Amino acid sequence: MIERLVEQIEVRFADASRTMSDPDIFGDRNRAAAAGRAYRQLEPAAKLAEDWRRAKDDEAGAREMLDEGEDPEVREMLGAARAEIERLEQEIRLAMVERDPNDDKNVIVEIRAGAGGDEASIWAGDLFRMLTKYAERRGFTVELLETSEGAYTFAIKGDSAYSVFKYEGGTHRVQRVPATESQGRVHTSTATVAVLPEVEDVDVDIDQNDLQIDVYRSSGPGGQSVNTTDSAVRITHKPSGIVVSMQDEKSQLQNRERAMRVLRARLYDAALAEQQAELAADRRSQVGTGERAEKIRTYNYGERRVKDHRINLLVHNLDEVLEGALDEFTEALQNDEKRRVLELQATA
Repeated sequence: MIERLVEQIEVRFADASRTMSDPDIFGDRNRAAAAGRAYRQLEPAAKLAEDWRRAKDDEAGAREMLDEGEDPEVREMLGAARAEIERLEQEIRLAMVERDPNDDKNVIVEIRAGAGGDEASIWAGDLFRMLTKYAERRGFTVELLETSEGAYTFAIKGDSAYSVFKYEGGTHRVQRVPATESQGRVHTSTATVAVLPEVEDVDVDIDQNDLQIDVYRSSGPGGQSVNTTDSAVRITHKPSGIVVSMQDEKSQLQNRERAMRVLRARLYDAALAEQQAELAADRRSQVGTGERAEKIRTYNYGERRVKDHRINLLVHNLDEVLEGALDEFTEALQNDEKRRVLELQATA
């Protein structure tokens, strides 16, 4: 079975390489982008397949030498080659787990203060800074859509942004002494993060008759026209009850366009949650389950540690994490998801 999988990887990667070298694709931006994604997605698996071939050759060579006579060093080489083959085969299976169809999309992130009063609002701001710092580290672009006290809505744009940030969805808990605490007592506060794949009109069919659109005067600080014109927009999707408001832009048209982007993302996420709940009611992940009330991570300031409760990953570099050093968590969560998919496939 692994031999066939390796052959498939080699054939697909060779095809992707030929496509990338075809000068005709560079006249078509969409085709070139798709070819680049396909090549990058297959490149790690192709490297593993190459290493597997090399390890198989090492194993065959050691067996031939043993056929000529027993040698402890050759026996050790054979054992090492077999261990390497076993490791690579597991890595190849993980690398070829089918990707989430939303992984290539941009994302819309919504952060909301949870339990903890003013401290929760401050913590929501800290999370906003952490996630935007992480986006910058990964080379993504951040577009701020809406802010208010303890609430942030923003888009993250870039190749496969959703595949990175989908693991941040859930309840983030902080344990620390607030600046306003005079007696040094540790408080526990929370903020929720919703990570939604950003979708186009073709992904979500919205009947305009299902929308109630209200315009009103912006209430927050802004330029000379923000608080003097009816530029703020509130869109209510009557069938689902979802309400989206935008007021940061001076133009009513811009606020409406931003509100529709968030509404499409929320409706798509709700439909995805319903679909996946029917297919796998016991799936325990933020993607598609709607279980955003779950505590996914705790940030403990006293011990300078961060723990991800989904995979029991504990690190002691709180300061770096708050500056956007989240790669260790992302990689571990990606591998965990792949392993769970493999287990489900094996069971099926």
